[in-house]
Amino acid sequence: MATVQGKLSSFFNNRWLVFVGAMWIQSCAGIGYLFGSISPVIKSSLGYNQRQIATLGVAKDLGDSIGFLAGTLSEILPLWAALLVGSLQNFIGYGWVWLIITGRAPPLPLWMMCILIFIGNNGETYFNTAALVSCVQNFPKSRGPIVGILKGFAGLSGAILTQVYTMIHTPDHATLIFMVAVGPTIIVIMLMFIVRPVGGHKQVRSSDSSSFVFVYTVCLLLAAYLMVVMLLEDLVDLSHAVTILFTAVLLFLLVVPIVIPLLLTFCTNGTSPDQESLLAAPQKGEAGKSEQSSEQQEVILSEVEDEKPREMDLLPASERQKRIAQLQTKLFQAAAVGAVRVKRRKGPRRGEDFTLMQALIKADFWLLFISLMLGSGSGLTVIDNLGQMSQSLGYEETHVYVSMISIWNFLGRIGGGYISEVVVREHAYPRPIALAAAQILMAIGHFFFAMAWPGTMYIGTLLIGLGYGAHWSIVPAAASELFGLKNFGALYNFLTAANPAGSLIFSGVIASGIYDYEAEQQHKNHNQQSLLGRLLYGTSLGIDEALKCEGAVCFFLSSLIMCAFCIVAMILSLILVRRTKIVYANLYGKNTQVVRALVS
Repeated sequence: MATVQGKLSSFFNNRWLVFVGAMWIQSCAGIGYLFGSISPVIKSSLGYNQRQIATLGVAKDLGDSIGFLAGTLSEILPLWAALLVGSLQNFIGYGWVWLIITGRAPPLPLWMMCILIFIGNNGETYFNTAALVSCVQNFPKSRGPIVGILKGFAGLSGAILTQVYTMIHTPDHATLIFMVAVGPTIIVIMLMFIVRPVGGHKQVRSSDSSSFVFVYTVCLLLAAYLMVVMLLEDLVDLSHAVTILFTAVLLFLLVVPIVIPLLLTFCTNGTSPDQESLLAAPQKGEAGKSEQSSEQQEVILSEVEDEKPREMDLLPASERQKRIAQLQTKLFQAAAVGAVRVKRRKGPRRGEDFTLMQALIKADFWLLFISLMLGSGSGLTVIDNLGQMSQSLGYEETHVYVSMISIWNFLGRIGGGYISEVVVREHAYPRPIALAAAQILMAIGHFFFAMAWPGTMYIGTLLIGLGYGAHWSIVPAAASELFGLKNFGALYNFLTAANPAGSLIFSGVIASGIYDYEAEQQHKNHNQQSLLGRLLYGTSLGIDEALKCEGAVCFFLSSLIMCAFCIVAMILSLILVRRTKIVYANLYGKNTQVVRALVS
C-alpha cells in the first residue's frame, strides 16, 4: 500500500506530468485566435459596422498581450491562484458577451463591450504565464523545446476549439462564444493544482531525449491530422457521425502524451523527488562568515549541480551525498587558489536574475523588444487581415487560409524552439540567431504578398506563419537565458506587449490607411466608369462595395513596408547575437574543464 501511495505521489510530482498538463491548458488558451469566427456573430447580433468590429479586435489584441498583472501575481501568489484568476476573467468576460448576444442581458455601449472582450481575452495571459513559468523552472536545461511546444499548442488552440465546435453541430452560432467562456474555464480549474514548479531533479536526463522526440512526433501528427480534417470538411460533405469520429481522434492525440509520466513513474526504477535532491539542506553557518564566503558557496554548489556526472544519480543516497561533499571540498580549494571564478554580485549580469526594472535599463532587452515588435507585429497584421488580403486577390474561401496559417504558426513555434535549442546546445551560439532567420523568412513572405504572384497565398501564409510562430518560442527562451528565471513572468509579459504595439503600427496605421486610400480611389474610378450605367438602369453603388479594395495594389505598399521592417528586425537580432556571444559561451560552452576535471 505504501509503495502504491509513493508511486502516486511521485506521479503527481513528476515534472513531465506538469508539462503535459500545461500542454492541455495551452490547447484551449489561444481563444484570441477564434475572434475571426466570433466577430461575425457579434456584428450581426448587435448591428456593428466593420470599424466597430475592428475596435473590438484591438481590445482583443491588448487583452491577449497586456499581462503585467498576470506576471506580478505569478510572483507573489501560487500559480494555481493565478490560473484561477485567469479562468474567472475568461468566464466573466466572454460569458457576459454571450448573455448580451443571446438577449439575456441588456446591450452595452461599444466601449463597455471592448472592456468585456479585453477582460475575457486577458485571462489567456494568466494561462500562458503559469504554463511557461512552471515548465521553464522544471526544465531549465531545455527551455527552447519547452517554450516552443507550449506556445505551439496555444497557436493551434484556435483550430482545436473550432473542431470541437464543429462536433457540437448547432445552428446557433452564439454557442461558440458560450463554449469559449465555459470550456477553457473548466479545463484550467481541473488542472490548476497540477501545473506548478515541482521539486526533484531538474537537469537533463537520458530519458528526456526520447520523451521530447515522442512529444514532437505527437505534435507533427496533430498538425498533419488537423490539416487533413480541415480540407476534408471543406471539400466533402461529411456526416455528423464522421465529424464526431474525427473530433474523438483529435482528443485522443491530445491525451496521448500522458503516457510519458506514466511510464517514467510506474515502469522505471526511478527515485522519488525527495531522493533526487542532489544537495543537502544548507547548514546553519557560523555568525562570523563573510558575505563573500556565502556567495562563493552559492556559485560552487551551482557548479556541482551543473557539472556532476550522470552516473552519480544512480548511486545510493548516502554514497551520493558523500561524493558531493568531496566534490564541494575540491571546488572550495580551487576557488581559493583562483581556479574557479566566483561571481561578484554588485549587480546582476546577463545570464543572472534581473527584475523588470533592472532589465528595462539594458540595451539587450530593448533590442529584443524592438526586434520582436517589428517581426511579430508584421506577422499579426497579416493574420488579422488575411481575410481581406485573400479577398482582394480573388480567393473566396478565406477560412482555409486562416486555418492554414494557424497550423504553420503551430509548426513554427515547435520548429523554432527545437532549432534554437540545437544552436545553443550543440554550438553554444546565441539563440537570437534563430530569430534573425525567422525574420528573413517573414521578409520573403511579405515580399510574396506584395508581388501577388500565382500561389502567393499558399507560400505567403507558409512563410509568415512559420516565422511568426518561431518568434514566440525563441524570444521567451532567450529572455529567460539573458535575464534569469526568477522574474520570468514579469519579463515575459512585458515582452508580449510588443505584439499589439507592432500590430497597432502596421495594421492600425499603415495597412488600414493604405487599404482605405486604395479603396476610395477604386470607388472614384468605378463611379466615373459606371455613371452611364447607373443613369440607364437606375442602380446605385452600396457603401460596402464602394469601400472594398480589389487587386494586388490593396496590400502592395504595406507588404513592402513590412518586408523592410522585418529586415530591420533581422539586423537588430544580429546585433543582439554579437553582444551576447560571451553570455552563451559561458552558459553552454566548453569552458569548464577545471570543474569537469575535479568531478572526474
